[in-house]
Amino acid sequence: MYSHKSALLLDMNSTFMFGEDNFGHSEDYSKYYHKISGTLSSEQVNNIIRSVYTYLSNRYPDEKYRHNFPSIENTINTLLKQKIPREELEKIILSFAHHEIGHVPNEYIDVLYKLREHFTLALVIDIWAPKKTWLSLFTQLGIDKLFSASSFSSDHGMVKPSPKPFELVVNKLGINKDQCLVIGDSIRRDLGGASAAGIDCVLVGGAKHTNALTCYENLLAFSQDLQ
Repeated sequence: MYSHKSALLLDMNSTFMFGEDNFGHSEDYSKYYHKISGTLSSEQVNNIIRSVYTYLSNRYPDEKYRHNFPSIENTINTLLKQKIPREELEKIILSFAHHEIGHVPNEYIDVLYKLREHFTLALVIDIWAPKKTWLSLFTQLGIDKLFSASSFSSDHGMVKPSPKPFELVVNKLGINKDQCLVIGDSIRRDLGGASAAGIDCVLVGGAKHTNALTCYENLLAFSQDLQ
């Protein structure tokens, strides 16, 4: 089924990273913020991050923000009447990222290496915080060199299901769309964006749709189907 495909454009959250987006009402964001020597009060930090999360959550599904999704820094500047020192702003953004990022289980690290034996790997990822925290984790896990191209929405403000992040990655790879396969867990964002870009998509994580090329329980099952 995939013999004519040479590149996989991978989603991240709930595709090979899990336990992400820890923004529940009981989260104390100030713990990590103070761990990295932030000086604002716990109340200030928690209020800022909760307000930022609410602001961005309300805009994420809105088509109006599909190609100009706000950065965390701009959101903080929009929400706060008084600017906070640059050093504290950066620590708040790092604290947001700490709660946004998930973990990559060992079996998914292994499967990424196996997939790299068959395909060129690339990433099409929606994140709200700057990518630095994720790139550091990829390096720590030894998977940073597996990806030949990437699109992080926080770099350019384009979020799925826009086709543009997918097209950006295809152009970086320098190959035709019909050689690519998108793999993700979201019908709206991954399948929707891939379809809009004219790229085949496989759904994982329990998502099912007739427009998908096929569906798998997870990325591990997809990998096993290649054997």
